[in-house]
Amino acid sequence: MAGAIASRMNFTSLKRKQPKTFIVRIITMDAEMEFNCEMKWKGKDLFDLVCRTLGLRETWFFGLQYTVKDTIAWLKMDKKVLDHDVPKEEPVTFHFLAKFYPENVEEELVQDITQHLFFLQVKKQILEEKIYCPPEASVLLASYAVQAKYGDYDPSVHKRGFLAEEELLPKRVINLYQMTPEMWEERITAWYAEHRGRTRDEAEMEYLKIAQDTEMYGVNYFLIRNKKGTELLLGVDALGLHIYDLENRLTPKTSFPWNEIRNISYSDKEFTIKPLDKKIDVFKFNSSKLRVNKLILQLCIGNHDLFMRRRKADSLEVQQMKAQAREEKARKQMERQRLAREKQLREEAERARDELERRLLQLKEEAQMANDALMRSEETADLLAEKAQITEEEAKLLAQKAAEAEQEMQRIKATAIRNEEEKRLMEQKVMETEMLAIKMAEESERRVKEAEQLKQDLQEARDSERRAKQKLLEISSKTSYMQAAGAASSSSTVPPTDVPSFSMLSDSLPYDFKDTDMKRLSMEIEKEKVEYMEKSRHLQEQLNELKTEIESLKLKERESAMDIMHENAGSKQNTIKKLTLQSTQCRVAFFEEL
Repeated sequence: MAGAIASRMNFTSLKRKQPKTFIVRIITMDAEMEFNCEMKWKGKDLFDLVCRTLGLRETWFFGLQYTVKDTIAWLKMDKKVLDHDVPKEEPVTFHFLAKFYPENVEEELVQDITQHLFFLQVKKQILEEKIYCPPEASVLLASYAVQAKYGDYDPSVHKRGFLAEEELLPKRVINLYQMTPEMWEERITAWYAEHRGRTRDEAEMEYLKIAQDTEMYGVNYFLIRNKKGTELLLGVDALGLHIYDLENRLTPKTSFPWNEIRNISYSDKEFTIKPLDKKIDVFKFNSSKLRVNKLILQLCIGNHDLFMRRRKADSLEVQQMKAQAREEKARKQMERQRLAREKQLREEAERARDELERRLLQLKEEAQMANDALMRSEETADLLAEKAQITEEEAKLLAQKAAEAEQEMQRIKATAIRNEEEKRLMEQKVMETEMLAIKMAEESERRVKEAEQLKQDLQEARDSERRAKQKLLEISSKTSYMQAAGAASSSSTVPPTDVPSFSMLSDSLPYDFKDTDMKRLSMEIEKEKVEYMEKSRHLQEQLNELKTEIESLKLKERESAMDIMHENAGSKQNTIKKLTLQSTQCRVAFFEEL
């Protein structure tokens, strides 16, 4: 009894010690996950769990986003999850998204998973027109998105209409031109075919490299008022703070890079920015809500930290990640080369097999033609033999008639003496009979010659038949040989034994590369840079060509304000550089006078 009470007490104490949990749903750009989250967990505990599940190490770009009264908010790392102003009914939903954007995607994004999540997010923003993209660039981006999804273009697989269900272009671009879906697909496919050989990761990186040059990439916009009460837009991104007109989100009126800002703070709805130059007065602006100020401050702090971090030496963790990424890239490159070699050998073997099959088919056709010719020769020989037999019979019949005519002539001569009239008539009849006999004899002789000629033709036909049979035997022997060769070729789909194979090298390949390997890799990277510059020039020419081509199909009345502004806008980087050439004091004064 005492033992039962003790076991029941232990069970009760264990039950009491079990932590209370609630369900959290995490929505990424391509998946949904659910976790049991303890009540005491802070934002960092949940965020780290999500990152571990995704295998993500570049965590500084991302955050967990939720919505509070139509305002975006981000989960704070040092605050309990349930202490945030989130709905308390289960499951509690958060969106795992990029919170901060890199200045240079190619230099900063190391992991494939990081690159993939950025690609999906930026692609969605472009399609939803949260990032403005010009039409010609939209087509190019669509072609890279297709390459990332479908791999290399294959005309036998990717036939007309295979992109009919895909969402690849912003609706604004589609509505701006008098072009059918088939016409858009044709232009996207033309560029898609040129991306042959690029892997999914490479295609996604090319997409991001083009997208990062668009004016609205990575910018978070907020409605603010300056001292004069003028409504403006504040843009926060990886480079600094930018001030825009309400109607123009593409070209800022003025900008403040992060290296010119010393401190940022807010009190209620008023936001204060202290320039690095202490001689310059602080400048202030007001936002619509306190919650918006909190969000602005979070984004400013995070972007400023990353801005300064980029301008320092990489941390040990980042150096390790980049070294692993380089090794992985080199390994993948060698693997691609090996696969490309195997594919080339396989294609050559298939071409050789196809050639053998084609030759075999050709020999079969020749054999069939020879057999048909033999059958025709046999039929001709039979006809000639039959005709010769008929001619012989006709010659015999004519000879018999000639003999009968001769007998008739002798009988007429015997009776011709009866009287002179009969004699005369008989002589005339005899002459006619003689002439008929002569004709009969000539005809008989002609028939005999014709019979001899037919015998000679028959002999030639039989000789031709013998030669056709001999040629048919030769072709049959060649056909047997080609069939044996074709079978041998089709059964050997592996590379010849005398060709070097990378499979043996891959078993013993160490992942710590020597200096020579690194030098060779560096040379390859330099070569890729030169090739990239050439491709960029070619790409710009293609974009201009497409723009010229579709310009005549544009519906001017459907142009948006952003389309018109983009035509007059310059490069994003150049615009910001020009704006920051002025002194900080002049830019502050300009902002306050807007």
